[in-house]
Amino acid sequence: MSSNILFMGSSDYSLQILKNLIPKFSINLVVTQPDKPTGRGKRIEPALIKVFADESQIPVIQPEKIKEDVFRDAINSYSIDLIIVAAYGKILPKWLLEATKYASLNVHGSLLPRWRGASPIQAAILNGDLQTGATIMIMDEGIDTGPIISSMAVKIDPDETAKSLSKKIAAAGSELLNATLPDYLKGKLKPQAQSESDATYSGLIKKEDGLLDLDQPAEILERKIRAYNPWPVCFFDWNSTRFRVYKAEVSNEKKLGKNQRGTHKNYPAIGTSTNDLILLEIQPSGKNKIDGKAFLNGARNWLN
Repeated sequence: MSSNILFMGSSDYSLQILKNLIPKFSINLVVTQPDKPTGRGKRIEPALIKVFADESQIPVIQPEKIKEDVFRDAINSYSIDLIIVAAYGKILPKWLLEATKYASLNVHGSLLPRWRGASPIQAAILNGDLQTGATIMIMDEGIDTGPIISSMAVKIDPDETAKSLSKKIAAAGSELLNATLPDYLKGKLKPQAQSESDATYSGLIKKEDGLLDLDQPAEILERKIRAYNPWPVCFFDWNSTRFRVYKAEVSNEKKLGKNQRGTHKNYPAIGTSTNDLILLEIQPSGKNKIDGKAFLNGARNWLN
């Protein structure tokens, strides 16, 4: 396609969509968030989307603030017809939305108007949704409130994590975007307004949200563990040590009182307000992830 595109994204989800967009469309510029410290050593590492853009010889801008004049000047130095956003992480200012020939598009990770906001993939898992999807929408000044151009449903499997579901939605979003763009650029598509009465919202996730509240039902805790994998990862504290939980299962019986420790078929288990929660894969602070059975073999005082 001859139209020059500015792509904005900051996650693995964004990267997957960008990779599938490049073979068919001309990407003039990639905007992503600044490099951040990662890992235990807090080393500054470039984001994968930046690495890919560099390898593809696409210019990259990483503004600290997109409302500053220096960013506006940088954008104006490029010939941009269309902006495509996929999990960029910041709200676009009005001047940027009005700076291009075509209205800006967002590849949102849900079936709008359900789960507008910052964490639609996690929200779908947390709430036990059976399906979610990808939506191509025209951006306005609201938070995912613009009219819808197209959407595609994605099934949520019982063992789905945020990581696995993100890959599925990004694949659907990529397919949908590539199929939608030609007719959109030709003016053949008629956007449909969202139903405000059906709208639901997902908020920003904080690291402390990963705390497992054992006063909650085991079913909710198990969904939370999947929704917060790979970040922020759910956790609980025991024996002066923090344990991150990557995988769990709801027992079909209730043997333990709330917060009580026990076992289930040689796996560690914890009592909740409903059935017991079986810990299948955990990570003691400062150590590697470990199978629950292996942990129990070395945790002599788990039942004390």
